[in-house]
Amino acid sequence: MGLIQSAQALLATVLGLARTRLELLSVEMQEVLARLVLIMIGAVSAILLAALALGFGAAALVMAVPSEHRVAVAAGLALAFAAAAAFIGWRVRREARVLPFAASLTELDRDVKALEPRE
Repeated sequence: MGLIQSAQALLATVLGLARTRLELLSVEMQEVLARLVLIMIGAVSAILLAALALGFGAAALVMAVPSEHRVAVAAGLALAFAAAAAFIGWRVRREARVLPFAASLTELDRDVKALEPRE
């Protein structure tokens, strides 16, 4: 096998690797987009329903207590809502740290290590 055939075989192998990696990237991109759509739909639905439930529940609770305790109950509810919002914000921030395309990046790192000259 001559030098030209070896170069062609090497180029074909490199192009095959590139194609495989791009296919993996494409699949991961579709998964990320589908996941994002589901997260957005779920988040909006949860926010709307939770806001309605909390609003009606808080109003009913404030109206149910005697008038001299209504301010204290309203303040307690406000603190509880603020704590819940902080917890949910923390969870969303933690979930947003997931690295997209992790499998593609791992495979590319393995390819680079495999192609590095060995001593």
